Parts: sequence; structure tokens; C-alpha cells
Amino acid sequence: MEAAFPNGVSRYAIGGLFVGLGTVLIYIGTGITAGASTFLESTLSYVSGQSRFKQYRPSRDWRVVFTLGIVGGAAIYALIYQGDPWSLAGSGWTTEVSPWRLFVGGILVGIGTRVGKGCTSGHGICGVGSVSRTSLVGVATFLVVAIVTANLVSALGVGL
Repeated sequence: MEAAFPNGVSRYAIGGLFVGLGTVLIYIGTGITAGASTFLESTLSYVSGQSRFKQYRPSRDWRVVFTLGIVGGAAIYALIYQGDPWSLAGSGWTTEVSPWRLFVGGILVGIGTRVGKGCTSGHGICGVGSVSRTSLVGVATFLVVAIVTANLVSALGVGL
């Protein structure tokens, strides 16, 4: 257990409780299942005239606040536990992954959320929690594809 969770389990358990509580509160308050891809997509209704984004206009304001809360929560965590994220020296916000790979990965994730009719947060947290068959199949598919892809990339010797 120590190898899998070198910083202990408590911060993950507390984070999970907050995520679960947040999704319950959103559902009770709005009747809408919380999923990050929908929240991020709803922000496009501010700048796009395409009909697919018009469906989000009645509820987009609180969705943007939710999205900003996700980003703000990550920033607060980083400030508290990883130091100043805007400092160039010793910032906790660094990665060895090439920027082009992050960009391509983001594009692929975006495509995957459209093909999968949602993201891992919507299906994994809300869908599985409500015992949705679609979400259970979706999460199983996400996991299998991720495991196969990670092993394939590793076997090919692809590095950072």
C-alpha cells in the first residue's frame, strides 16, 4: 500500500469525498449530472454561434463557475503543497513531457469525450454512482483502452 500511495491515503480519500459531495450538490441543486467535458463545452456557447452549443445557454453561467472552481482548486492546491506556480525555479507545475505531446494528448482526449458521449468524471463519478449501464461499460472501456495503450507505448519504447 505504501508503494501505491507514498503520501498516504488520506488526501485521496478527502478529495474523493469532496468530489462526491460536489456532484451530489450539483445534482440536487440543478438535476444535472456533473461532467467536466459538458462544463468545458458549455463555455463555447459564449463565443460560438453553432447550434450544438445553444443548448447550454440557459445553464452556462453556473457551469463556468464550476469549471473555474476546478481550475482554481488545482491552483490553490499547487500553491499550498507545491510552492509558487509562477516561479520559474523549482515550480511544482513542471513536466518532462514535450509541449507538442501535451497538445496532441489534449486533442485526443477531446475527441474521446465526444466519441464516448462524455468524460471519465461524468461517467466514472456520476454514471457509475447511479449504476448506469452505459457508464459502467464506458468506464470499463476507458480502463481497458488506457491499460492497452500504456503497455503498447511502453513496449514501443516511446519516452517523454
